[in-house]
Amino acid sequence: MHDQENQQNYAVLGGKAYVFKRDDSKYWQAATYLNGKNFRYSTKEEQLHNAIQFAEDWYISLRGKAELGILPLPQTLELQEEAVKEKTFREVADQFMKEYSIITEGQRSPRWVEGHTIRLRIHLLPFFGDLPISAVSSGKVQQYRVSRMTPRQEKNPHSKDNRRFKPTLPAHKTLHNEIVTLRLVLKSAMRQGWLAGLPDLSPPFRKQGKVSHRPWFSPAEYKQLYTATRAYALKAPRHIKWSAEQVHDFVLIMANTGLRPDEAMNLQHRDVEIVHDEDTNETILHIEVRGKRGVGYCKSTANAVTPYKRLLNRPKPSFLNQESEETKPDKNKKPALPQPEDPLFPSNHIKLFNNLLNRKKLKFDRDNQPRTAYSLRHTYICMRLTEGADIYQISKNCRTSVEMIEKHYAAHIKTLLDAGLINTRKAKKAKKTNKAKKLKKANAEETVEHEDL
Repeated sequence: MHDQENQQNYAVLGGKAYVFKRDDSKYWQAATYLNGKNFRYSTKEEQLHNAIQFAEDWYISLRGKAELGILPLPQTLELQEEAVKEKTFREVADQFMKEYSIITEGQRSPRWVEGHTIRLRIHLLPFFGDLPISAVSSGKVQQYRVSRMTPRQEKNPHSKDNRRFKPTLPAHKTLHNEIVTLRLVLKSAMRQGWLAGLPDLSPPFRKQGKVSHRPWFSPAEYKQLYTATRAYALKAPRHIKWSAEQVHDFVLIMANTGLRPDEAMNLQHRDVEIVHDEDTNETILHIEVRGKRGVGYCKSTANAVTPYKRLLNRPKPSFLNQESEETKPDKNKKPALPQPEDPLFPSNHIKLFNNLLNRKKLKFDRDNQPRTAYSLRHTYICMRLTEGADIYQISKNCRTSVEMIEKHYAAHIKTLLDAGLINTRKAKKAKKTNKAKKLKKANAEETVEHEDL
């Protein structure tokens, strides 16, 4: 092998190969002499230790091909290196968004697709944008995590309105979603043949997370909550009385059906049917649910029927009546009742609900986790398990998995623990009394006398 001028050479595998860097390139090159020919290839690595590792693998691969008699010509390697121009992360991200927005149309919400675009524009492209796609390694991803967890005070040049970076650190879920977007971009590069393999994107130094239960209302807290919503609905001012009554019925229906908040907001009156259940001999609701898991079905408890009947018979408020501004409402006209195509909960009352929680000091649970409308679903699951319901049937009725219920709910339900099986004890052998010992000794003496005779 001839020496290159103005190059830094480092031996690999005891001199069988070496790496060097040209003055006009930021990448290290790998070179070797095999079967009477010189071979040279770009490692596409800027760090020396990464380049040495790449050169070792490259040399071993060439040796294997030489043993099989399929060693390519050196000219072929050089032509391949010059002909193939590696894609940058920015180019791959553009290709990913074109594919993702078209293929997932109708399967992913527009808001979720827009989230990928925002995460790429604000965070991922400023950090990875100009890098070759193969340079997005595990170490580079770790550098990205460190930079995101470091507070920044300067203005964000990639923001549309030139806002400053938030001084607060991103939440764990926020950073997780950014890594999800990064993984999707890298997988898109693999499908196009621009990337050989997916780097390890798992966070290092991660310990096993604690399994904590979801925030829910205990039976006493749930009674305190619906008592407060009922009292507020009775004494609420006229202009918010309809909203207060809706919130009260929302709490009761959610805690007796296990619906997700988004599923409840998608419900229409034609999706709900009042039926008599032969298995329990009770009147319940059959609900056709449309939400994150597609179309599913739910059977409520008997306590959800009365709140739903109130929703059916509650007239629409004035702001929901579709009347033009020029037309004055007729005082003699009866208020319109909800129609089959109308939603059960046409308005979002999240502020009123949170204000009630704060006033009754129910916003945070024992572990300081904030309670939301989702906590009513958790309350339903925990109460059903407490009453001894089958965990598999609960998972089907709530459109989730048994594993999720066992992980987040069943672990802290005390009634699922059988004290009789936990506190079982071995039966102790009866102690021998002195009378039994004397009788045994007498029997032994009689046996000896009998043998002597």
